Amino acid sequence: MTDAALPGPAHAGPTSHAIFRVARLHRTLAARLLREVGLHPGQETLLMHLWDSGPLRQADLVPLLGSDSATVTRMVARLEQAGYVRRSPWPGDRRATRVEPTAAGSALRPRVEAIWAELERRTLDGVPEDQRAAIRDALATLERGLTEQTHR
Repeated sequence: MTDAALPGPAHAGPTSHAIFRVARLHRTLAARLLREVGLHPGQETLLMHLWDSGPLRQADLVPLLGSDSATVTRMVARLEQAGYVRRSPWPGDRRATRVEPTAAGSALRPRVEAIWAELERRTLDGVPEDQRAAIRDALATLERGLTEQTHR
């Protein structure tokens, strides 16, 4: 989209508008790909953390996902209903909830990894190889700055 095609108020923040558009398109594509395995965007990231770490306290998933408690609670409940995770009291602290992948949830790993590889391929389609690291670096810089702004 050219600057001329921006809606009037977006001229004050063309980078923010570009990030909004790209994030929306990326999420739409991710949703389409994840639908093949019955997941919604974000659910696969929660599963990835469980695959890497093993069982986690539900509260510990909140900062890992950069989300809020209510959203993580709904996400875990939906994954549990689908049979991909199980919840139980945390040993030694019955107030905390333990979340772990089920066998069905663990079985999704190769398919989710393939979906993420395909998402990466499609996202970077047409981007020259020599520009990809610079894009990742710029995104990491933006993420650090925004993280700092949101944690003040």
